Amino acid sequence: MAEFKENTNVDERGRKCIIELQNVKREFHVGSEIVKALRGVSFKIHEGEFVTIMGTSGSGKSTLLNQLGCLDTPTSGEYFLDGVPVRKMKRRERAVLRNRKIGFIFQNYNLLAKTTAVENVELPLMYNKNYNSTQRRQAAVKALQQVGLGDRLEHKSNQMSGGQMQRVAIARALVNNPAVILADEATGNLDTRTSFEILCLFQELHRQGRTIIFVTHNPEIAQYSSRNIMLTDGQIRSDVVNENILSAKEALDALPLPQDD
Repeated sequence: MAEFKENTNVDERGRKCIIELQNVKREFHVGSEIVKALRGVSFKIHEGEFVTIMGTSGSGKSTLLNQLGCLDTPTSGEYFLDGVPVRKMKRRERAVLRNRKIGFIFQNYNLLAKTTAVENVELPLMYNKNYNSTQRRQAAVKALQQVGLGDRLEHKSNQMSGGQMQRVAIARALVNNPAVILADEATGNLDTRTSFEILCLFQELHRQGRTIIFVTHNPEIAQYSSRNIMLTDGQIRSDVVNENILSAKEALDALPLPQDD
């Protein structure tokens, strides 16, 4: 497989283009009908942006997520991930690109049961021959320390809260130092306080220069990101830069303290 080329496409602030969609369309054949899930979607996301992608059921949000995550390819149009053209790649090539360039975070955590936090975080590195077992362990420990779980390395899923499991999932997404973090409803299964704790972590990653795409149906999340893309009927309805990013830490501090039963 050819080496992935670095992208030289930069914006006016000198930031590298990480995601570029050019008139992406995705059609599905359902019986004799053609369902047009994406109808010509174009946008760029540059290094260091924290972008929410929103849309109701049927908007094309899930289809777009699959495109961005290299889980599917466009019917037509082009998708470049960190400068690499994806559409004509073979499935195995996309799998390698996905592993190297994308850190996934899911609503349901997708952790392996009966497996420790550090073992879960090591998983993406199992497919990277640049890491030996010692280096995998060191990288996993560092990622867990980044998300505040340095004291939970050997805990298994059934020994952790939902918020802790999501932090493990975030550490797993970070461990390969991906070009982009792709979060799918990452606070969807969490209570209000824990959701804001996770949003605080995302904002901290954003401050560190991480590129984050947060796919959600919750409009409140957009107040804490730097940009919001809204989908309707497979098309972009709006693409707005957030000039007044709210602080998740302030929102968390303003919540009433939990009462003991």
